[in-house]
Amino acid sequence: MSGRVRALIVDDEPLARKRIATLLADNPRILVVGESSDGSSAVNDILRLKPDLVFLDIQMPELDGFGVIGAIGADRMPAVIFITAYDDYAVRAFEVNAIDYLLKPYDPDRFAAAVDRALRHISEASPPGGENIDNLLSGLRRDRRLDSRILVREGERITVVKTADIDYIESAGNYVKLHIGKRDHLVRDTMKSLEDRLPSDRFVRVHRTVIVNIERIKELRAHFHGDFDLLLTDGTRLPLSRRYRGRLEEALGRR
Repeated sequence: MSGRVRALIVDDEPLARKRIATLLADNPRILVVGESSDGSSAVNDILRLKPDLVFLDIQMPELDGFGVIGAIGADRMPAVIFITAYDDYAVRAFEVNAIDYLLKPYDPDRFAAAVDRALRHISEASPPGGENIDNLLSGLRRDRRLDSRILVREGERITVVKTADIDYIESAGNYVKLHIGKRDHLVRDTMKSLEDRLPSDRFVRVHRTVIVNIERIKELRAHFHGDFDLLLTDGTRLPLSRRYRGRLEEALGRR
């Protein structure tokens, strides 16, 4: 392909669109031809602007990223780099021939690698599945384990929470609650997803409903029927079930 690659940015969060545009600004091979704030607009903009590359957020209200592809047709879609705060959709993303999958918050090097992969695909007109999907998924899992921040959306504001600042996490229905000092943050996520993403040398599941930052543990206290309580440095008591006790003791033994 001659000339610059035409790129469209699709994300319902203005800050996310701005970050992508900023990261692309110094790339002489890419021209950003537009931004879409929702899935319906994205469909119209793809048909109207005919971009070569789309940075596509998966989770958007009404019409999500997969819905955009369904509306356009997978065989008519430009090259796609999916972007999302969750990795639950990774396999499905590659099934619809995504070039790459960026897990928020991504760093500039990881973003640049995804762009380079897309540019190679576009210049060679090769099918997206030509690369080893297992390698891409392994890289995704590696990025996930190295997460040091969690994005918390509160109305129109997005707060960046450092995972090292979290004291503990507890299940709250369809949400999880992050306890940070005297503040709490509700995040629409699952305990399993957070457990997989958080660094395992710092965060350990101690109960079906609780994940704790082991740096905050002051002592373990014997409880009834072989269970224990955890006492945190701020005086908070948390349950430690027998099911997870071995995992915690192993993690503490590595400190």
